[in-house]
Amino acid sequence: MLVSDYLLMRNRQITIDTKTMPPATENRPANDAKEKTQSFADVLGEKLGKKNELQFSEHALRRISSRSIDVMENDKLERLNKAVEIAAGKGSEDALVLVDEAAFIVSVKNNKVITTLSKEDMLGNIFTNIDSTVII
Repeated sequence: MLVSDYLLMRNRQITIDTKTMPPATENRPANDAKEKTQSFADVLGEKLGKKNELQFSEHALRRISSRSIDVMENDKLERLNKAVEIAAGKGSEDALVLVDEAAFIVSVKNNKVITTLSKEDMLGNIFTNIDSTVII
């Protein structure tokens, strides 16, 4: 469940029809309901744990395709993920990550690649609105 979904659901009224609820059984342990009930923080933590992988914007995916950048070559994707972790550890929000002959502009706070550039596209460019550079 995304945070936006939770916020929408939080504002809805919930009605419980006790007629359709299964009867309580004495064989069920008393703390069974506690085990199945998770707090919002727990659910969010699980979801974020699964979404901890670096994501690519649609723009970045188009650039990867049009510029023939192979992110699977030489563990490039793994090294990109590591570079983003390093940048996050230093408090970076937006970083330029250089991996081999490719450049990635990454929103570290959102864990998302915004755009990519090949070596040829980097020449003569000025990178603005970044607060760090990671060369890996």
